[in-house]
Amino acid sequence: MSMSDPLADMLTRIRNAGMVEFESIEMPSSKLKAGVAKILKEEGYINDYHVIENSKQGVLRIDLKYDGRRQVISGIRKISKPGRRIYVKAGEIPRVMSGMGISVLSTSKGIMADLQARRQGLGGELLCEVW
Repeated sequence: MSMSDPLADMLTRIRNAGMVEFESIEMPSSKLKAGVAKILKEEGYINDYHVIENSKQGVLRIDLKYDGRRQVISGIRKISKPGRRIYVKAGEIPRVMSGMGISVLSTSKGIMADLQARRQGLGGELLCEVW
């Protein structure tokens, strides 16, 4: 079965796993998903992530982070969709919840958080918002 938006599937798995308090989740791996997981770890939204190689495409395991019984990620939303891609310039990158959250962008220099993209003066495709 082909999937039209693998990143949206990843974000939905994270959202659903947080609601039922899973410790970790697994999904098919890709460079894009691993890049987003790296940003989430650097920004403190997840504990860790691992790419487990196998004969197919590999498995991405994400260890979720909780503050007591509440998941650290209180909201996660896909912005750019397959039918409507959203591109922004460096000066147009939105601030999520007045700086309390992050935007994840795909730039010419790789996947990065909004603050890093602003510092480097890079724009790109706005992938998702996390708060």
